[in-house]
Amino acid sequence: MSDTSQAAANSQATNGANGRFDLIRLLLEGRAFFALIAIIVVFSILSPSYFTVNNFLTMSSHVSIFALLSLGMLLVILTGGIDLSVGSTMAFAGVFAGFLLQGVPLEIFGVVLYPPVWVIAILTGALGAFVGAINGVLVAYFKVPAFVATLGMLYVARGVALLMTDGLTYNNLGGSPEFGNTGFDWLGFNKLLGIPVGVLIMAVVAILCLLALSRTPFGRWVYSTGGNARAAELSGVPVKRVQVSVYVLSGICAAIAGLVLSSQLTSAGPTAGTTYELTAIAGVVIGGAALTGGRGTVRGTLLGAFVIGFLSDGLVIVGVSSYWQTVFTGAVIVLAVLLNGIQYRGRKQRGDSSQDDSSSSQQATPSAMEAPAVESAAGKPASQS
Repeated sequence: MSDTSQAAANSQATNGANGRFDLIRLLLEGRAFFALIAIIVVFSILSPSYFTVNNFLTMSSHVSIFALLSLGMLLVILTGGIDLSVGSTMAFAGVFAGFLLQGVPLEIFGVVLYPPVWVIAILTGALGAFVGAINGVLVAYFKVPAFVATLGMLYVARGVALLMTDGLTYNNLGGSPEFGNTGFDWLGFNKLLGIPVGVLIMAVVAILCLLALSRTPFGRWVYSTGGNARAAELSGVPVKRVQVSVYVLSGICAAIAGLVLSSQLTSAGPTAGTTYELTAIAGVVIGGAALTGGRGTVRGTLLGAFVIGFLSDGLVIVGVSSYWQTVFTGAVIVLAVLLNGIQYRGRKQRGDSSQDDSSSSQQATPSAMEAPAVESAAGKPASQS
């Protein structure tokens, strides 16, 4: 009876501990969602104009820029890499689109070409893919550390954007009806079913990323590359192609963000997107992704981007200084990294304890099997005697 009572007590203690661990795990895994709810509640109390449909749509339109960059960054971070060039790529893409809208002079033929907006969008996306491909090739094939390769591209893309504009800004990007290049502002100002187009673009990109990561071999390759690139390569995963692909996709997301931002501002400047690469990384980290790779979700990244966007806009609405906004954003990032460390360290410890329990049960099983064998061996001589 004492053994039974002790086992029951141990079972109750284990269940209680598991309950506490489940609650802590729930809070850790859902921290971005809970943080977003807390931000909405606090700023709704501080400002009556915060909790309105129009304000939420406006803030979501702002968040779409951060989210597009963060989604591309997520793909890179899942493979264990980093892309510091997304902010400069976004500015470069916006300047490139502004350059095309101003007209491309063809001196050989003595004409000026005004491409339609859809052609400009495709060419700008191709430019982002090209920048990402350079990053991917440097990282995958030339073994340049991702931090160094993308840091160099950060300066190159920004420098080319400055050279294209002589440091100036392309203004009034609405186009001209006589040239057939109108409609660029449609991305930034128009709505479909009452929802800003930028938000819809963000949703489409998020859905595509979600399907790619969860329903395709490419998604499994991305996670396995970030988990253990060497083991993945030995298992037949095309690690180098995966690395190039995620940087290409990150460049395309940055180019789309550049198009949306330039459309919202109806202008494109070479200094746009400064420090946005840090905001993109923050969105991924707040969403629960591990900077070491192999862990992260699209849903968490979107929540992280909304946390940053809603926090920044809320501070503006209540009149907090822009300097304090930077302080609060940095504090949120540091807190997110600390919580990530606690979450993944807890998972590792639970995994180690489960392995220990498994090994203990495996060790206990042979001893239990050996007892009858000893008895039969002992009993056999006795019967024969």
